Amino acid sequence: MRERTLLVVGHGMVAQRLLERLVARDDHPYTRIEVLSAEAVPAYNRVLLSSVLAGEASLDAITLQPRGWFDAQNIRLHAETPVTAVDPQRRIVSARGQDFSYDDLVIATGARPAPLKLAGEDLDGVFTFRDVRDTEKLLAMSQLHRRAVVIGGGFLGLEAAEGLRQQGMTVTVIHRSSHLLNRQLDATAGRLLEEALEARGIHSITGETPRGIVGQRRVRAVELSDETLISTDLVVLAAGITPNADLARDAGIACKRGIQVDRQLRTSLPNIYALGECCQLGEQTFGLVEPGYQQADVLARALCGETATFEPSQVATRLKISGIPIFSCGQAKPGPDTESVIWQDHESARYCHLLLRDNRLAGAVLFGETQDGPWYFDQLQQQRDLSAHRQQLAFGAAYCDA
Repeated sequence: MRERTLLVVGHGMVAQRLLERLVARDDHPYTRIEVLSAEAVPAYNRVLLSSVLAGEASLDAITLQPRGWFDAQNIRLHAETPVTAVDPQRRIVSARGQDFSYDDLVIATGARPAPLKLAGEDLDGVFTFRDVRDTEKLLAMSQLHRRAVVIGGGFLGLEAAEGLRQQGMTVTVIHRSSHLLNRQLDATAGRLLEEALEARGIHSITGETPRGIVGQRRVRAVELSDETLISTDLVVLAAGITPNADLARDAGIACKRGIQVDRQLRTSLPNIYALGECCQLGEQTFGLVEPGYQQADVLARALCGETATFEPSQVATRLKISGIPIFSCGQAKPGPDTESVIWQDHESARYCHLLLRDNRLAGAVLFGETQDGPWYFDQLQQQRDLSAHRQQLAFGAAYCDA
């Protein structure tokens, strides 16, 4: 067999999953695997960066594989080697003055924070929260200052807010939608989350859009659309992401918002694949890690010659923000063809909202008590007829089984 080289551009959680799936097989076709990473450290669990920011975990604790693992698997990891160009005709990638040849190329460049285009975004004291470097900067700032504003009330924004709160900062979250986590929670659960965070010291302003960030050289305040000024020492921008598709676009690969792929993760050019946050299937992009893992599993099989296709599936969201359990899957808000089954305990701030379509689960939102979340997710995936359990459904698996 002739030598065959796989080149992976980007080394996040999804790229690492692909590597692990490939080297676990005896039949993978590569005599050489090289990884070009813009970061200084091997892939880490990005989801746990908030724990590092909060002081609950170290970088070593969230690193997915130690450096020795790559040597043992005959993988060459090039850290701090950002790619500047891809030449599909010559099958060469340029990075830091070097050219790297490939037989197959996988682009896994992830995403970057979406620019908000606010006046003052370039002031000192304005940060994003996407990687280890961002986390280290925020940790250093939290030791020097006491007030922070986080723009964005999604997962990333709330995780940043909680981490800064645990570092002793007074935190205000600004979110343009009517309630926090508006993509995962309904209005009631969003309000309960806001109240619970307020009790822990995180103040939320919802339904407001920042007009600009105020300061001369460094940030002093955030101005809202109603001209209210919120004084602050630092600002974290966490309101959405943009796929890193520029490298592929410049190489002549078809892109829309992300790099266009088919269900085998193939791009428009031969022997070039993309996966994770940087890719787009049809009109869908992928901001969560679970679809990226599914893509990595499919691509590992495809690179080994198997017939494998990526079919985006339902994803359940389960997390704890400031110790508050939250679970969401499927549809989060009622539609014209859904029925709602709601259970709420006001004293303990527990809440369950189930959405049914033709007596089958279409979605579930749980707040405060989430142990039945996986059971609801199973009902959603299997689309079981729940007619016999309508009276007990909101109380969970044990009541339905009984």
